[in-house]
Amino acid sequence: MPQARHATGPANTPGRQTLSAVKEAARMDAVRRYDILDTPPDGAFDRVAAMAARLFKVPVASVTIVDEDRIWFKAVHGLEGVSEISREPGLCGSAILADETLVIPDTLTDPVAVNNGLVTGPMAVRFYAAAPITTRDGHRLGTVNILDTKPRLITEDDTATLADLASIVLDELEMRLAALNTLRTEQERRIEQEEARERAERDMAAIQAFASTLQRTLLPPALPVVPGLELACHYATASPRDVGGDFYDVFPLDDTRWAFFLGDVCGKGPEAASVTSLTRYTLRAAALIDPDPDKVLTALNTALLLDPAVGTRFCTAVFGALEPHENDGFTVTVATGGHPPAYHLRGQGTVEEVRPQGGMLIGAIAEARFASHTFHLAPGEGLLLYTDGLTEARVLGGEMIGDEGLTRFLSARTGPVGAAEVIGDTVDLLDATPQGACDDVALLALSVPLARDADALTAIATAHTIAPAGETPESRP
Repeated sequence: MPQARHATGPANTPGRQTLSAVKEAARMDAVRRYDILDTPPDGAFDRVAAMAARLFKVPVASVTIVDEDRIWFKAVHGLEGVSEISREPGLCGSAILADETLVIPDTLTDPVAVNNGLVTGPMAVRFYAAAPITTRDGHRLGTVNILDTKPRLITEDDTATLADLASIVLDELEMRLAALNTLRTEQERRIEQEEARERAERDMAAIQAFASTLQRTLLPPALPVVPGLELACHYATASPRDVGGDFYDVFPLDDTRWAFFLGDVCGKGPEAASVTSLTRYTLRAAALIDPDPDKVLTALNTALLLDPAVGTRFCTAVFGALEPHENDGFTVTVATGGHPPAYHLRGQGTVEEVRPQGGMLIGAIAEARFASHTFHLAPGEGLLLYTDGLTEARVLGGEMIGDEGLTRFLSARTGPVGAAEVIGDTVDLLDATPQGACDDVALLALSVPLARDADALTAIATAHTIAPAGETPESRP
């Protein structure tokens, strides 16, 4: 669990000093790399600030990036008309000096924070806590902050939640950067082909629109390492230009429990991508509050119906929770909302559909109900989740693979189940179809290794592959 720094000591204690010139220069290089300063408001970051304010019941929450001489607000909740403040010591300026969450229960008792403009000015901040937004290579870009006008204390679980919100912000920044890099590569390729100026201008407009959509993409940069579990995934787009609504994720609930989900938002394009972004972050946030899969899908249904930007769009999803089983393996609880069934692969050709009774479309009606099912995922067994682009792919003769064809295919597999092999074989099935998948395809597989493999394999995380139409995707390790 993340630790908290309680800043109550003198200003020259460890963690309250300024960064060295070399470290600060490297940190600023990292800030510039993400190309985020002075960008327009973004719904994903705004929702993180609003979520922080709701979770901690504070009047003000923000997502900030620390520039050379200023604190710039990427998102702010409860503080209107403020886009940046000077880089004074005591609050955000101190929060980026170490990896732990900074907690100042009472700013008037802190010798550094007491002189900060937010404390001495009209806002009169008395409580401050901030989790640093730290890159994979250790640079602290900024913070996710919560502020109150009265002193207060927070628990270790609260500091962990604040750190999780900072991690979500970093995930969004990483996905945004990946999208921009993809677009820049596409632009260079088109310039090399010496297309006509008019076509290049049209393509540039399309690329810019594509960038604003892809920054909300829902695919994690890599799957996490889950002790005792093998994970593998695959994602392929039907078109290199259309942004689809398929999504998946695996993330921790606490030290021993994990959550996973996979789903599909109806439609394509920027509007569908925006709903996909809302869906992913709502699922994560709801699971932190109550990980019961049925309640998580109910929370998502409410969020989609309340957001006017969603319109008439809906989604399907499978949400599951994993908990270590007393007899080895995992206890899995799965809830579905209008999504194709998951497959419990028992090994030796035994396949069972995981299709809880009920499970209506998510975001269609307020009275939607969802159902859950709990089972034991034992060593040598696996679980496969997929979007309907798989079963709608057409084999020779023009017929779709369908649920029956997928069941036959999975039943033909013998031996213990391995997640990477299941994904690899399923991708081979798609590649063998005459035209491949006509829709986006997302696959997520989980498996528990046999005891004889436990020493050599504690956990495997296979990074996803994004394969545009016309290419052959491969997601095997």
